[in-house]
Amino acid sequence: MGEATKSSGLWRKAGIMGLLLVCLAVAGRGQVQGKIEGLVTDNQGKPLDKVSVVILFQRTGAKFELATGKEGRFTQIGLAPGYYQVTLNKPGYVSRTLEIKVSIAETSKLEAKLEAVEAAAERSLSDADRLFVKGNKLFAEGKFAEAAASYQDAVKLNAVQWAYNFNLGLAYKKLGQSVEALAAFTKAQELNPSSYGANKELAEALGKAGRLDEAKKYYLKAVELSPDEPDALYNLGLVQAATGESEAAQAAFEKCIALKPDYADAYYQLGTVDIGLNKVKEAVENLDKFLALAPDHEKAPIAKQLLEALKK
Repeated sequence: MGEATKSSGLWRKAGIMGLLLVCLAVAGRGQVQGKIEGLVTDNQGKPLDKVSVVILFQRTGAKFELATGKEGRFTQIGLAPGYYQVTLNKPGYVSRTLEIKVSIAETSKLEAKLEAVEAAAERSLSDADRLFVKGNKLFAEGKFAEAAASYQDAVKLNAVQWAYNFNLGLAYKKLGQSVEALAAFTKAQELNPSSYGANKELAEALGKAGRLDEAKKYYLKAVELSPDEPDALYNLGLVQAATGESEAAQAAFEKCIALKPDYADAYYQLGTVDIGLNKVKEAVENLDKFLALAPDHEKAPIAKQLLEALKK
């Protein structure tokens, strides 16, 4: 018990920064791909052809462009698993941007209705769409300041389009403007509470601002929306560990590992939580697994020190 207490102290001293940094891990999900099948209609349910469809991968910015056929349908294959923004645009209609999840070797279905719009309003909305598309192009080129300016102008023309605010937040995040990013993600989540991306990014921004209880609320929402996303579970576990909810954090990290058995960081965090819970055997197993998966990780020296203390 004395060694466990000593190790717990080591963990608090050496691992606290890792527990307080709420950052999303971007890990590969394998090479198996999925696809999106969509149907676009007007408010009366009539299929709309020649609707411009732009599919944007939230993780990498990869873009796919196509259009609906006479039956209002479109299909995009060869998509890596993850979340995508799908923007639909047709002259005479209000454009829409939706979020959809693509899973491994599965077909994701999307149905959307576009509302007709008067000519005067269409001009303003079309200008906003063009600024949004311009911002996406600049973002993909790594020109984040220019992208943010374009998104800002789009928001001025159409303040209720959640994707404009969401992508503005992503640009601010890249620029290190945390206050502005938090405001943009807050607005995006307000406009689209069922967006996994908006909840996840808002939670991360709140965590970085030290508002951990609020961050936990939105990570819980993100996990509710997508319970099979290991990154959301991992970050939820980080916040729960930092707020003293060790058993809840343990459960989150275990679920994360069950979904992604090679998630090295989750083993490290689970090992440190085990130490706090005086589960020495489990801590040793998880820290050993962490080192086996990531021997050159920046936290590897700390893990080795912890193991040395635990095995005495």
